[in-house]
This record gives sequence, C-alpha cells and structure tokens, in this order.
Amino acid sequence: MNRKRRLWMAGIAAGGAGAALTAVVLIGSPQQDGDDRQETVAERGQSVMPFDLEQTTHRFTPTETGGVQDVVADQADDTKQIGLIRTHLQQEATAFGRGDFGDPAQIHGDSMPGLKGLQEGYERIEVRYRERPDGATLTYATDEPALVDALHDWFQAQLSDHGDHAESGH
Repeated sequence: MNRKRRLWMAGIAAGGAGAALTAVVLIGSPQQDGDDRQETVAERGQSVMPFDLEQTTHRFTPTETGGVQDVVADQADDTKQIGLIRTHLQQEATAFGRGDFGDPAQIHGDSMPGLKGLQEGYERIEVRYRERPDGATLTYATDEPALVDALHDWFQAQLSDHGDHAESGH
C-alpha cells in the first residue's frame, strides 16, 4: 500500500475512533440534548426496571423532609405492571437502605445530581416502601437539610431524564 493511501486510511480510522469516543462521552453526559438523553435513559431503564415505561408513570413529590416517589400503572387494572412495580420498588427500598444506588446510577449516570450526597448520607435517610392500588410508593425522610436538598436534586434529575414517563407531584 502506498504512503498516501496509508495516511488516508489512518485518517479515516482516527476520525471513526474520535466519533465513537464522542458518542460514549455524550451518552453519560447531562449536557446531552434532552430528547436524546431521554431516549438513552429509557433504553438503559429497560435493563434495570422490569416494568414498561410506556405503561407506567413515575411521580416525584419533594417534601420538607425529603420526598415521595410513586410509580403507578397507567391502567389501574394492569395487574402485571402493578406487580412488577411493587417487586422493583421493594428491592430498591432495600438497596437504598444499604446505600446501594447502583440502579439509578446505571440509568442516569454516576454524575447524576444528588446521587453522591445520597450515597454518602444513606444511613441518615429513612426509606419506606408502601403499596398503593395502582403501584407502589417510596417515601424518603431525613432531618438533614443537605440530604433533603440532595433528594430534591435527585428527584429533579429523574423528572428531566424520564420526560413523558414522569411528573412532579407538587
């Protein structure tokens, strides 16, 4: 192969590697365009959340002592989605109580707002699970203002990332 052709092929390879690196960086970046980020989050969510995002809604309600996270089936008689929601939120309540926020990090990224504070202060946050007729609820409570702020930031990030699959409860 002549020198000119080798340089041309090396340029193509370098350009492709640069594009791939850019794609990897953008997927984990909160700066990613809203619609693209929501698509990425929905795709990641399929491997973590057993219920169907298209058939359920996340509701995040900040409170003075933390917040309330409801996950509900869009159809009140959808027993399959309700069962999947309940199983998942029971598991998450247990994991969060151990300081394991790996599922949200896998979906939203390790630099998700509020996540680091929750991981560091998990022992001072009470997480309670409760069933509701159309799904389940996690209630987060703490006496520490910094952890309340972290929970509120965490909720806001999820609201933004889940788009049409989430709503604010206030």
